[in-house]
Amino acid sequence: MVRDGRLGVGIIGAGRVGPVIGAALAGAGHAIVGITSGSDDERASAVLPGVPVLETQEVVRRSELVILAVPSAELSALVSGIAELGGWQIGQLVLHTDPAQGIEVLRPAAERGAIPLAVHPAITFTGTSIDLRQLQAGFAAVTAPAAVLPIAQALAVEMGCEPVVIAEADRAAYADAIATATEFSRSIIGQSTSRLREIGVENPGGFLSALVQSTVERALRDASDPPPLV
Repeated sequence: MVRDGRLGVGIIGAGRVGPVIGAALAGAGHAIVGITSGSDDERASAVLPGVPVLETQEVVRRSELVILAVPSAELSALVSGIAELGGWQIGQLVLHTDPAQGIEVLRPAAERGAIPLAVHPAITFTGTSIDLRQLQAGFAAVTAPAAVLPIAQALAVEMGCEPVVIAEADRAAYADAIATATEFSRSIIGQSTSRLREIGVENPGGFLSALVQSTVERALRDASDPPPLV
């Protein structure tokens, strides 16, 4: 658990998310004991230099905290597969980063005595050290059993985020809100830059940068303002 000593952290998933989460926790004083091979091992090793690349079961065996940073479609089978091989340990923290799922997907680990945590940092990951700065300005959706919710919140803070508690039943709605914001923004900017390029504007992304940022910031401020009194 999160206590006076630091945790040995293992990461399953070496895509854009896992290595950055590992680097953030390493910056908070935790020890990264291993990471699995993933979609871009070279990028992962740049973010976590010197961390051994291990098989999944060995990462689980060595870790007090296991970070599951894998695609949503793979998460359930991964958790169940590790359970079937007897990998989960009593008192071990198991944390996944999928926005759409809470702790129910971790039931096979919890049934073997592990502590289930769902923490989704609400940023778009690039898989580079740039993300560490984004985490410092971001929030994280946290779902956990009431007794261990402070642990999940503390880990979110150590990642650099401000934790916001999301109920298990609300994870699907949360994921929909996140997907709407990211996909709509990406689509609209893509359409706008394409139109500008068609009329001969060079570097349309740069041209729109200040406009888009100022517009989004204004919209976010308006969304954060309290509703008017009726």
